[in-house]
Amino acid sequence: MRFDVAFIGFGTVGRGFADLLLEKQKYLKEALGIEWRVVAISDIRAGSVTSSTGIDLRDALRLADAGKSVEGIEAEKRGLSALETIRESGANLIIEVTWTNIKDGEPGYTHIKNALGMGKHVATTNKGPIALHYRELMRISSEVGGRLRFEGTVLSGTPVFNLFEGSLAASDVSSIRGIVNGTTNLILSEMEKGRTYAEVLKEAQRMGYAEADPTMDVEGWDAAAKAAILANHFFGADIRPDMVSRNGITGITLEEVTGAIKKGGRIKLLARAWKDDSGEVRAEVSPTWLQEADPLANIGGVTNALTFNTDTLGEITIVGPGAGRRATGYALLADLISIAKSLLS
Repeated sequence: MRFDVAFIGFGTVGRGFADLLLEKQKYLKEALGIEWRVVAISDIRAGSVTSSTGIDLRDALRLADAGKSVEGIEAEKRGLSALETIRESGANLIIEVTWTNIKDGEPGYTHIKNALGMGKHVATTNKGPIALHYRELMRISSEVGGRLRFEGTVLSGTPVFNLFEGSLAASDVSSIRGIVNGTTNLILSEMEKGRTYAEVLKEAQRMGYAEADPTMDVEGWDAAAKAAILANHFFGADIRPDMVSRNGITGITLEEVTGAIKKGGRIKLLARAWKDDSGEVRAEVSPTWLQEADPLANIGGVTNALTFNTDTLGEITIVGPGAGRRATGYALLADLISIAKSLLS
């Protein structure tokens, strides 16, 4: 099986996936029967190139990592827009890794919708379109035939959705709770050491863990988008991020954090999704006091974790990195493999 791949976005995440495509090329072919070639790259900063015979991915990586345009490599076409690349490149797998927008999902939503409408497969780490338009995009995927995968939208490369396609396929999930935002978990972890919120936030911004405008993280919007994705995928809901009950960490005081430690627990910003007794799907994000014995209480720094309550194995907790070039790139590699397996089944 061969995938002709088009990158829509070639920033940190896209290049992380490109690294792994090259590193795992022999394994993919010999162990899984998967071959690939990159036929297009379209990025708002790195430029746009298309070639039906394949692009030299190593050269593209070298140029992009150096901050240079990929339009310097050999190609048949240059300068196509993202939508033109999707429509004209001949790719059968679109890697959509543009910036996240949880207000309307653009431009990723339009990219994914158009690709699926043409019967192309899509792998994305862009949580905006999945959080806002999950049902519509899955319906198009089902009707037209292109597969849609989005493993990296919640815990980066740490497996969430793929687990329930494989070893946990026969397990029903009744509730999900977890730490899905590394920035807020880092801040709370450092506050446990007696440091103030303002002090830790400033350092997190200096280290690159928090944005200059940290609202998405500290007000819980990033976690709310992930909670919506979990609720929609696992429970068949139709929840948007603005429908998630949400409280961030800006109101948490140092006294509350250190007081929780003294009482034998910790405060963590948890995202939750579950069905209540009436069968209604609920989702929320809120600072939560956890007993020290709770697996989630011991997740520190930028590490992420999710606990699934299942009918077969009880509670299962998945722990791993929630960000990073290689980790998020791996989510896309897992999606590529998942798509290949689904096409063969």
